Amino acid sequence: MTYDLALAALADPTRRQVFERLAAGPRSVGAIASGLPVSRPAVSQHLKVLRAAGLVADRAQGTRRLYFIDRGGLAALRAWLDRFWDDSLAAFQAEVERPATTRKKGNQP
Repeated sequence: MTYDLALAALADPTRRQVFERLAAGPRSVGAIASGLPVSRPAVSQHLKVLRAAGLVADRAQGTRRLYFIDRGGLAALRAWLDRFWDDSLAAFQAEVERPATTRKKGNQP
């Protein structure tokens, strides 16, 4: 899974809703589609995109398939996002540790 596929998959608001419904645990297409303003076939197509992006996996349970969040794909996306968080924290730490005499005060140049 690459982060660009995951970000593209999650760019769609309906797809994000589908993904968020899986946070509570594995669900069937019917359970995911319940209450959404799209059809079950549309939800299946959204799940296909999420699965191709590595964010969702599925398993057979009797005659239906249950979909769930793929923790591996989610971890890869989080690792990419954490890079930016780590950079922000390092910049904050550098600013805090810099001597007060070299810091800008308010709006002064």
